[in-house]
Amino acid sequence: MSRKFATFVATGVALAIVVGSLLALALGHSRAPKPAVATTQTSATPTVTPTQTPIVNAPPTTHHTPAPDPTAALAAGNKKVLFLSFDDGPDPLWTPRILQILTKHGAHATFFELGSMQAAHPGLREQVLAAGNTIGSHSITHPQLTALPAAKRRHEIFDGPKSTCYRPPYGASNPKVRADIKAAGMIQVLWDVDPRDWARPGTNTIVHNILNHAHRRNIILLHDGGGDRSQTVAALDKVLPLLKSQGYTFPAMNC
Repeated sequence: MSRKFATFVATGVALAIVVGSLLALALGHSRAPKPAVATTQTSATPTVTPTQTPIVNAPPTTHHTPAPDPTAALAAGNKKVLFLSFDDGPDPLWTPRILQILTKHGAHATFFELGSMQAAHPGLREQVLAAGNTIGSHSITHPQLTALPAAKRRHEIFDGPKSTCYRPPYGASNPKVRADIKAAGMIQVLWDVDPRDWARPGTNTIVHNILNHAHRRNIILLHDGGGDRSQTVAALDKVLPLLKSQGYTFPAMNC
């Protein structure tokens, strides 16, 4: 074999090797990579603020502005005022008679009424208000609130006569009663002087008790319901002119 032919063959082999290498390289780049191992675990858990789930049949939350002191503005300064209050009505016999005595002497009062009595005697509430008096709540049925289960206690407070003043029956109160009264948007109103007219001790005794114990800005407890109030009516007619002669006035509480 001549030298030229040998050189030609060697060159051809070299070319073939180069071409083959180029083809292999091209084929290698054209193949897709193997997929990574699949996983359901995410690299990070996103932070999500949960939404509150509403409570089914939850009672509505009501926020009331606390009621102001019903006597503060009326008794400001050195005023000689007394606050007459009547419990347990309205009564179809005694409430109108007491209203007549109050009008006769230019006095006003606050009537702490029972829801059951309001329902039994419709129209008397309007008569009390029309005469310039105010109405407080005295519960629905006059129970001792401190002895009631929570649900019944709240019913007697929240569902009684509408007012911003509440007088618990018998004056029986405790932190739970006061908290419920406040939650209902009312203020507890008790009394300073109890002439014991509810016991019917006699007209003159009722008058004596008021004259000897009532001082300026006092709240006086009387009754227009719950039994025979003829002594209360007679005592009121006697004591009002005596107190007026001492300079006292009788505004209704802001209830």
